[in-house]
Amino acid sequence: MADVAAKAGVSLSTVSLAYSGAGPISPEMKSRVEKAAEDLDYAGPSAQARALRSGRSHVVGVVIHDTFTLAFRSPYILDVMDGLISKLGDMGLGVLLIPNPSDESDEKSLLDTAPMDAAVIFRVRDHDEPAIEKLRRRSLPFVVLDGVAPAGAGQVSIDDTTATVQLIEHLRGLGHERIGTITLPHGPGVETGLRPVDYMPESAWSPMHNRLEAFRRAGVEPCVVVEARETLVAEGIAAGHLALTHESQPTAIVAQSDVLAGGAILAARELDLNVPQDVSITGFDGIELPWLAPLELTTIVQDGVVKGEAVAREVQELLSGETPSHKWMELEFRQGTTTGAVSARR
Repeated sequence: MADVAAKAGVSLSTVSLAYSGAGPISPEMKSRVEKAAEDLDYAGPSAQARALRSGRSHVVGVVIHDTFTLAFRSPYILDVMDGLISKLGDMGLGVLLIPNPSDESDEKSLLDTAPMDAAVIFRVRDHDEPAIEKLRRRSLPFVVLDGVAPAGAGQVSIDDTTATVQLIEHLRGLGHERIGTITLPHGPGVETGLRPVDYMPESAWSPMHNRLEAFRRAGVEPCVVVEARETLVAEGIAAGHLALTHESQPTAIVAQSDVLAGGAILAARELDLNVPQDVSITGFDGIELPWLAPLELTTIVQDGVVKGEAVAREVQELLSGETPSHKWMELEFRQGTTTGAVSARR
């Protein structure tokens, strides 16, 4: 840094300001420092040394419950990560992806040892899950996405129960009485299959729990419940076949994600059922599914990128010492062409 200062004809503190951004420096002066550094092939202060001096790693851990192969096939998760990583990058923070530690092992996990200043947990089952306990022991601030945060943690979520009630009421208004549902998985490692009509696993991730709870709040018992292994089109097709061939003969399906809904529509086509003439299908998320054309999905729209940005802002507030808050994201009902009046043919 002294060599850069000498070549640029500035003080050592000016070079430090150019790299840290911790104080005022003119664009011209910063450009002069950067040009001198480039001429000297100097890449900047050691990140490790800066971390030791500041006590900060400038890294945010992102805890993913699913295997990464499954998690990042979801367009919704990709949108959230896009907003989160971009916004954290603007704040000078990087991201470390961390698999959720097993609650059946006493071995140290990456969550116990990795240097990080804060963490984000995607989807929480309950307050006793291992990720939360490990972060508490380390006294690290964290934010829960799409789940209930314990005291002292930040939270970014949606009122998906009320939104799903809106979908159910929409279908009832069209005359549907036999309404089934295709759910998200209640946790990792499940297999796609039929479930009891009163299904509600005690440790279900919040999105699944909330969207099943909507049926109870609406006073409707689903005629068939199929739990999907993951939010994949293939799982939606498999779940769609199980739901649409069920003895209850549903005239409408409420799928807990757009991807699952899209798969159910493909299953209906394979079964020679027309959507929405023979069966109405709704989704959740509002992602783009151009391969369903000419159909447009009736769904609940949430902006995943904006949601990820909100999580990043909550992280920044926690790192600044502010009190944890609960941020609610907006949702919008969007009627497409996959829902219609109940048909006498089913």
